[in-house]
Parts: sequence; C-alpha cells; structure tokens
Amino acid sequence: MGSEERDGRRQRASTPQQPPLPATLAEFAELARERLDPGTFGYYAGGAGAEITLRDNEAAWARLRLRPRMLVDVSRRDTSTTFLGQRLAHPICVAPTAFHRLAHPDGEKATAAGAARAQAPLCLSTLATARPSEIAEAAPEATRWFQVYVFRDRGVTRALCEEAAASGFSALFLTVDVPYFGRRERDLRTGFALPALEVPSLAAAVGESDARLDMRAIGELLDASLTWRDLEELVGTSDLPVVVKGVLTAEDARRAIASGAAAVVVSNHGGRQLDGVRAAADALPEVVEEVGEEVDVLVDGGIRRGTDVLKALALGARAVLVGRPVLWGLAVAGAAGVERVLRLLIDEFDLSLALCGVPRACDLGTSVLERSLHGPSAVGRESGTF
Repeated sequence: MGSEERDGRRQRASTPQQPPLPATLAEFAELARERLDPGTFGYYAGGAGAEITLRDNEAAWARLRLRPRMLVDVSRRDTSTTFLGQRLAHPICVAPTAFHRLAHPDGEKATAAGAARAQAPLCLSTLATARPSEIAEAAPEATRWFQVYVFRDRGVTRALCEEAAASGFSALFLTVDVPYFGRRERDLRTGFALPALEVPSLAAAVGESDARLDMRAIGELLDASLTWRDLEELVGTSDLPVVVKGVLTAEDARRAIASGAAAVVVSNHGGRQLDGVRAAADALPEVVEEVGEEVDVLVDGGIRRGTDVLKALALGARAVLVGRPVLWGLAVAGAAGVERVLRLLIDEFDLSLALCGVPRACDLGTSVLERSLHGPSAVGRESGTF
C-alpha cells in the first residue's frame, strides 16, 4: 500500500461522519424539540385554547380510509398537478410560517433553498426574517408565493406586495382568519416574545429594526377592520392573482370568488386561531363542492404523511401546504432538512398512488376513500361519496 493511499485512509477515518437525517416527520419533530428552546418550540408547535382543533387536524385525515384497486399498471406514475395554470411536479407546497431564523441562522433563505431542490413551491410569510427580494436571490428557480397580512399601516402592506411582485413572486395569499391572534396558551405559559431579531415587515410597521415584541403587540399591528371590500381592492390593484387563505365554509368560499379571488385555501391556521372549528379535512369537501369546478382549492392543516396528501387530492384539493414539518426540518439540518422533509412526503405520496392503483394524481377521486366507522360519520363502501 502506497503512502498516499494510507494518508487518504487516515484522513477519511478522522473525518467525522454526519448522522443520517431522520426517516420520518415524527423523528424530525422530536429532534427539533431537543434543539429548540422551549419558548420557540412551543410557539411553532402550539395551537389556540385547549388545542382541540390542532389535534383534530391530524386525526381528521386518519379518519379517512383508503380503498385501493388491484391489478392496475402502476409501473409509471405521474405525481404532477396544476395550480393557477402552472404545472407543479407534485402537490406538496411550503406553507407560510413566521420567523424562520428562530429555527436556523439562515432562516427563510435555507427554507427556500431546500424547497427549490425538492421542486416545492414556497409561500413566504409576511412575518419572515428575510425580504421577498432576498428570497428571490437565494432561490431564483423556486416557485414563490407571498402571504399577506394587512397591517393598520396599509403602506407597509402595499410596499411588501410590490416588492414581491417585482421579485418574481407569482401570487399573493391573503390570510383572512387573523383579525386578532388566537389565544395561544403555550406562549402565555412560556412568556414567549420575539427576541432581538430583524423582521422587515415589523421594522417597517413599528420603525425599529430589532424591536422585542410579544405576540399580542404584533397582533395589534394588524388591521382588524379588513372586509371583502378590501379583498376586492387588492384584486383590483395587484398584477398578481390573489388567493384567499383561511376559508372553512361554502359561504365564504363563494364570497371570496365573487370578490375576485383566483383560488382559495381551506385552512384553520394550523389550529392556532379559533379552537373548536372544523378540521381542514372535514371542511374541504364543502368548499370543493361549492367552488371547486370554478377555481383551484388548496388545503393545509395536519398533513403528516404522503397518504394525507393523497386523501386531500381525492377530496378535490389541487395541492397541500405543509407548515410545521418544514420548520422541524429547518431546525434539524437547515436547507438539507427542509429538502428531506419534503422528499419524504413526495416519496410517500408517489408510493401511495402506486399502492392505491391510481398511476396519475389527476385521476384521484372520492372512490378511493371511505370514512372510518369509528369517525363522526360513515358512508357506504359502494358509494364512495362524502
């Protein structure tokens, strides 16, 4: 053996091996709990009130059972979908969540990079720790959407929307379920407050780049007087399509479309607003029945498995938004962790298509579903209806 080969072996032996990334989203969550301080983890993980809706978001997907068909050629699968006329390689998208630099020093830039590598669209929060232009620079190849909170100072909101449009973002997601922040009791117990951290939107709203604010103070910066007329104004003044996020009823879905929305997101804000409302999976069929033939419908809340994604599309959603698991991936391994979380869901979804005997995602329908007899309602297997 030559000296160069021996030196190479010694160098490889002395190089620390990186531990493999987790194999499930649950493992990512546990590692994130260990790595984040209790206040930050509680802020990310918690919900409103007794967290009934938070828990039910996941349980509602589990109440749906699958009815696979056999002897179908699934040697090739097509996981693609479309949203607002754009083809997406798969239906897993990154939901808007706040303050990513609390989870990782690279914050939303790392999230965007990981999402781009997984070909997952990213919806950037108004409460991000990076500007829309910075995210465009960090992940120019990514599909980017911008989530809109409306501040009392409408000029701050208008400037953010204009920057997003100028930076190549392709849609605005107006969040309509936060006239006030819900009562998040984990934050009350831990006394969580935003540390000295630059959040561009808050800096513009309060005039300080590193203001230390609790969630109540941040919530008071938002405009609780928002109405459908404001949605109409945003639609009329923006060059980007406006998606309404936070719809749980057929009535609001219809009103959103009548006010010019290009799509809707069925969402209860991850169980963080009004505790006791319906789980997203339970609200989705009503909204799809009302407006699903006219506009695209997305859904978020409790998506933890590729089978959950399949169920959402079978109920009529075009795609799903995933929030907390992306944060766990970011906390554990930055951009690589985000990519890993998304790829776990993508791969599980692809396998679920194969095992259900549905080679194309666009062919999913309620015939592959039935409700558990132990759930709140049941339907006959023959009908496959909801």
